[in-house]
Amino acid sequence: MKGKWTSPIVLAALIASVLMLRGQGHPDQVPPLTVALLDGQHLDLGSADGRVRLVEFWSTSCAPCIRGMPRLAETHRKFAARGFEVVAVAMPYDAPEHVGAFARRENLPFRVGFDPSGAIGQGFGGVNATPTSYLIDRDGRIVKRYIGIPDHRALDQRIEQMLTQSS
Repeated sequence: MKGKWTSPIVLAALIASVLMLRGQGHPDQVPPLTVALLDGQHLDLGSADGRVRLVEFWSTSCAPCIRGMPRLAETHRKFAARGFEVVAVAMPYDAPEHVGAFARRENLPFRVGFDPSGAIGQGFGGVNATPTSYLIDRDGRIVKRYIGIPDHRALDQRIEQMLTQSS
C-alpha cells in the first residue's frame, strides 16, 4: 500500500506548488523595466547604472515583509554611500495609499514603487511569494534571488564583497 504522500495526485500537487513558487524561469540580467515610484519619478531597473541594488517585492499585507523592513532599511543605510540601494516594489494587489502611508510612517530611506499590472514581477520571471528579493550587481546581472526574509548577515557580507570587487 502506498503512503499518503506517494499518491500520484499528491505528488502532482506538490510539484505544481513548487513550480508556481519558482515562477517561469528567472533571467540572468535585469530586463528593461520601469517602476513608478512614490515620489512620482520613474526608475529604469534594467539600466546598469553602476549601483549594486536589491529589488524587493513586498506587500503591506505581508507580515514577514513588514517585520523585515527595519533590517532592510538598516542595510540600505549601511551601504548607500558606497553605491548600494534598495528598491521596494509593492505587489499589484497592494493599495497605493497603503504603500505610501506605510513608507511615510516607517520613514523608509529607500525608493518605494508600485507594480500595478504585475509586469515588473513577471519580468523577473514571476514573483509569486512575498517577500522576494533580487540582488543585482553593478552591471545589471541578477546575482541572487531570495524568497522570504534573507539571512541579513550573509546578505550584508555579499553586498560588501560586491561593492569591494566593483570599486
